[in-house]
Amino acid sequence: MKKGLEQNVNELNDAFNLELLAKQIVEGFVSGMHKSPFHGFSAEFAEHKLYNNGESTKHIDWKLYAKTDKLYTKRFEEETNLRCHLVIDNSSSMHYPKVNGFKRDNLNKINFSILAAAALMQILKRQRDAVGLSIYSDTFEFYAPEKGGERHRHMLLNKLEGVVNTPIKNRQTKSYTYLHQIAEKLKRRSLVFIFTDMFQEDKNAAELFEALKHLTYNKHEIVLFHVIDKQHELDFNFDDAPKRFVDVESGDHIDLYSQNFKDSYHEITKNYFKFLQLQCAKYKIKYVLVDVKENFEKILTTYLVERQKFKG
Repeated sequence: MKKGLEQNVNELNDAFNLELLAKQIVEGFVSGMHKSPFHGFSAEFAEHKLYNNGESTKHIDWKLYAKTDKLYTKRFEEETNLRCHLVIDNSSSMHYPKVNGFKRDNLNKINFSILAAAALMQILKRQRDAVGLSIYSDTFEFYAPEKGGERHRHMLLNKLEGVVNTPIKNRQTKSYTYLHQIAEKLKRRSLVFIFTDMFQEDKNAAELFEALKHLTYNKHEIVLFHVIDKQHELDFNFDDAPKRFVDVESGDHIDLYSQNFKDSYHEITKNYFKFLQLQCAKYKIKYVLVDVKENFEKILTTYLVERQKFKG
């Protein structure tokens, strides 16, 4: 009985320890790298890069070659530093679906985005990269420029935990306004990761892409993580009973039988997502559709791929 109680207490503590959860995700990801195209990076991927034919062999790490059977050269400090900015949409729609507490196996969109951001911060720490953070909804809630260092990182983690622990209601999305402002604040070329569900009632998609284009004009590399609850927001899977569907940002509602609209809703939503993907491709924005029920491998793999391209 005592052992079971201790286990429950530990699980409760883990559920609210964002840094610990992020470390577990990154450690699991790194330990699995030998099964991925990033085989060999799991040991010291912050300090090494793949050897390219024609380069000097002076800095090849032969000990790492013995472990991995691949040639890597040692990086120097100035080669490893990168600037990364995390942007999180904290509007009411991102707090869907309603969940009790913060549990890794039961995340809503904002909790998924917060944990993904914390995991990225962990891997950025390993890479010695600078990280900044912006959070917005219908106001510009928080901004911190890209910096390294433990004190700065812990300040960002505390802010992320505060978002999780602060319930909100009828807070609309102002992506158009605040992405423009973020673009003005980012003076040096950065890798920018945006977590949003791409819902904004008072602006159409074309206007939202004007704000995203502002970032690309400033030579930043943009990754748009389109965060959704696939079961409900794409597949429209609800039981066949009359339901009231409420817009959590405006408060508007409609009563209907979901099964009567499931096929048409799915088709319209799928077409919208396809439109977003094509628009991102048009403006050279990396589009990644992520479901809150997925693990975080897609997020971290995207980071590694985009980092390699950014540094190249």
